[in-house]
Amino acid sequence: MKYRKNRKGFIVGGTWCADHNKLIEHWPEEEGLVVILSEEVRGGGPACNLAVGVKRLDPTMPVETIGLLGKDSDGFILREQAQNEGIECSSLRMLEGYRTTFTDAFTSRDNDRRTHLYFPGTSDILTPDHFDFSHTNARILHLGLPGLHKKMDSAWKDEPNGWVAVLRKARSFGIETNLEMCSLPAEKLSKVVRPCLAHLDYLIINEFEVAALAGRPILPGAETDIGACVENAQDVLNAGAMKLIVVHFPIGSVAIARGATPVISPSVRIQKDLIAGSNGAGDAFACGVLYGVHESWMLDTTVELAHASAAASMRSIGTTDGIENWRQCLALAKHYGYNALPV
Repeated sequence: MKYRKNRKGFIVGGTWCADHNKLIEHWPEEEGLVVILSEEVRGGGPACNLAVGVKRLDPTMPVETIGLLGKDSDGFILREQAQNEGIECSSLRMLEGYRTTFTDAFTSRDNDRRTHLYFPGTSDILTPDHFDFSHTNARILHLGLPGLHKKMDSAWKDEPNGWVAVLRKARSFGIETNLEMCSLPAEKLSKVVRPCLAHLDYLIINEFEVAALAGRPILPGAETDIGACVENAQDVLNAGAMKLIVVHFPIGSVAIARGATPVISPSVRIQKDLIAGSNGAGDAFACGVLYGVHESWMLDTTVELAHASAAASMRSIGTTDGIENWRQCLALAKHYGYNALPV
């Protein structure tokens, strides 16, 4: 392995997506009508959200990115946002004749639930060849989204898919790895992600995703069973190479470091009238976990920041606009307190 001493910072890759965020009163029935209360175009996708979120937590942290954009209005918005946040984006390429990946992201004011309508665009032509780790000094790679990239999801040379090829390449340079998922159908999710588990150092996912990987699928939105989350997380940890797995859900999280007792933590009890939307809260949670890991914090403090970052993000309809410096996020969590976990 080509290890480099004193690695620092993050390199993020995969989905750069223009989120066409729309806040609506409620999700309508088919052929129904609902009023759009507000809308905006902001950066989204795990590469964008992790990069911007980490820079919001700590503007001094080095962050660079790899991805593809179309040379269109959404692409220019995303690239400008990346540059304004201080992200090194020389490997964020803009392609003539292609449409930037975008999502129409609807957040219901009624229940804070999100509905995404996705157009893959440039994500479908991303391949492992776009990932060059020979010049980076980053310590952690954050990669996603498996299941939503046509070429990356397919077999690549001798590898079961392109995600495995990229993860293996990163680790050969001594870079630690994390994979972001999204709540696709359980069978599809398991098929593309399980081959990746042997090439991951960290995995930060929700209760639906961990259940899919553990072979005990549940329906999205089902009431959280914390005991089942612990069992599923332990099984997935045992099936891979991860040092740490963290499973988040609306009222809390389960974190298990290899060989250690599970840490079960509550989420922040933020006031409902302060919540503009939950779009990106999972990415903000991952920002907190990976920042704490990078800074060698204790696991309980790391998860505390993750919940604080997620709560801060929910104050804005955009995925990252509400995130502040990590000290301010922790202060916000302390101010509002924490949800009660079931006994």
